[in-house]
Amino acid sequence: MSKPVPRPGILDIAAYVPGKEHAPGVARVYKLSSNETPLGASPKAIEAFKTVADNLGRYPDGQAIELREAIAAVHGLNPANILCGNGSDELLGLLCHVYLGAGDEGIITEHGFLVYKIQILGAGATPVVVKEKDYTVDVDAILAAVTEKTKIVFIANPGNPTGTYVSVSEIRRLQAGLPKHVVLVLDAAYAEYVRRNDYEAGIEVVSSYANVVMTRTFSKAYGLAALRVGWMYAPAEIVDALNRVRAPFNLNAPAIAAAAAAIRDQAFIQQAVSFNQMWVETLTQALEAIGLKVTPSVANFVLIHFPEIDGKRAADADDLLMSRGYILRAVRGYGFANALRMSIGPEEANRGVIAALTEFMGHQA
Repeated sequence: MSKPVPRPGILDIAAYVPGKEHAPGVARVYKLSSNETPLGASPKAIEAFKTVADNLGRYPDGQAIELREAIAAVHGLNPANILCGNGSDELLGLLCHVYLGAGDEGIITEHGFLVYKIQILGAGATPVVVKEKDYTVDVDAILAAVTEKTKIVFIANPGNPTGTYVSVSEIRRLQAGLPKHVVLVLDAAYAEYVRRNDYEAGIEVVSSYANVVMTRTFSKAYGLAALRVGWMYAPAEIVDALNRVRAPFNLNAPAIAAAAAAIRDQAFIQQAVSFNQMWVETLTQALEAIGLKVTPSVANFVLIHFPEIDGKRAADADDLLMSRGYILRAVRGYGFANALRMSIGPEEANRGVIAALTEFMGHQA
């Protein structure tokens, strides 16, 4: 060979494409494509971030003890069962790196987070995609897809980009039906936003079984997307296995300090969640009133479905919205060719999208 060549399969992976950030030619842009919080970070997290500035010459704590203890205190957990990562993406990748190899299979659902498939392929394993039911994870479909090659199952709960969720009773039924050696990953990136009595992010399930892990993030409700902080709650044996291969200083010191302060400021998080809940309901009602279908969402975004009519499809709406500075997320890669995902933004952005889509659908504002 005349040049380095990646191992088979790597160049077949479609790289993850983040949400758009720019609308050329528009003076004021509202980025509603990446599920970021419009309230930003807690002032206490920002202050904690700044306090680290005088100590940038020193390595961070490789064990992220301050952050793990803060998470443990808020959620009532043992810090030994917590592992922090450079975003939950890193933890998802480590799980695949540790528990998958050539000849193995990882189960994902048809509208699941695209990173699952990327990481499964990156580990040399085979992704097995199962159908969802009404845009919601189907436990029976997953269990039917399990083979002797299955080593891991990824569940986004709530789902992205759907915003739907699976009850804790269904999660327990799924765990009970899986072989004991199969790792069940509950990706609860949007858990803070959920207000449903039958939902549980995963803490109870992880505490009960040896093959379940829960991943969480500080990028959404906590407003620390720029710092890339995620965490995992898992059985001690799984934490130990991942610790053996993760980078020794995978979280930087400002991220550790800011995230620890952020999770302690639960009053701020409740403000963010209340704002979000009000606008999810307002947007859903307003968009359905003008003839659009909106998948019921418990997260901080809504999935908007457009008519199969020339001039009224998602791509047409996207063009109009972009021209006015509203950047939503096209979700063709998630199996929705005629839908857009809209993150809950600041009030003026939310009202602006409602007005623009009201005009788009031919209604009076």
